Amino acid sequence: MTRDHGGNIDAAKARWGGTDWIDLSTGINRCPYPIPPLSPEAWTALPTASAQRALLEAAQTAWRCTAPMLAVAGAQAAIQMIPRLRRPGLARVLSPTYNEHAASLAAAGWRVEPCSDLDALAGADLAVVVNPNNPDGRRFSPDALASLDVRMLVVDESFADPVPELSLLPQTGHPGLLVLRSFGKFFGLAGVRLGFVAGHRADIDALAVMAGPWPVSGAAIEIGRVALGDGVWARQTALRLADDALRADALAARAGWRLVGGAHLFRLYDTGNAAAAQERLARHRIWSRIFPWHDRWLRLGLPGTEAEWERLSAALGE
Repeated sequence: MTRDHGGNIDAAKARWGGTDWIDLSTGINRCPYPIPPLSPEAWTALPTASAQRALLEAAQTAWRCTAPMLAVAGAQAAIQMIPRLRRPGLARVLSPTYNEHAASLAAAGWRVEPCSDLDALAGADLAVVVNPNNPDGRRFSPDALASLDVRMLVVDESFADPVPELSLLPQTGHPGLLVLRSFGKFFGLAGVRLGFVAGHRADIDALAVMAGPWPVSGAAIEIGRVALGDGVWARQTALRLADDALRADALAARAGWRLVGGAHLFRLYDTGNAAAAQERLARHRIWSRIFPWHDRWLRLGLPGTEAEWERLSAALGE
């Protein structure tokens, strides 16, 4: 299966040159959480069990989750491990979505079927829903997800921080449900490589064995613990992102693009010609995301600084 992604800024630089690119090809917050001072031990010592517990407690408190949880090297690590929890069977993935879910399942021997609506997931041995969905931003209520008739449900909530009402984490803990969270996207620190998976104790224990004794770094543990405990920053950031999404939509409309959907950290537009739209932005050294399966859609992250917004405005107003 195709495993194309955003973030391939090297390809943009190689084709168009220049160094001062604004990478809007991902859904990563470009106003990141300020990295707190780190202890020397974060770099020199193996992470302790107590430090790892403190990180998990911060995550459980922030997301109102009482279920067992595991910290991993980004949600991607969980995506690659989960297919090995069960004997391969029929997996259905609500699509189109982040392609690593289907690719990781197929690589582990699962028969993967894309589905366009929730009802079509019924009967699967394993079903995957990204909520809010990437790239179109579709949203699903916790009740609708909890009522799905599947043996195992994997809900990827990588973009759910600004919309806690969508989260299944408060209901997680029973067999047959796993919920993933990304840290790097909302907090804008993707390089920290930190994510979480919550679920039934037996599944979390099995994933912990796969992940090994030190699945995340000492620096990731300290940064994550502090950031997840900063509820004021999280609330202010969610409000800012909501405003910024509307600002991006207004600029896109001026360029003649139609909003297809999106979430707080990215927008999806029908541009008429995605390749031409991407090149238009690239002339201003702004990188965006297009898809091999749709020649009109372009996904755009949100600028961070006012200078970045001004460059996007210039690109879309030319």
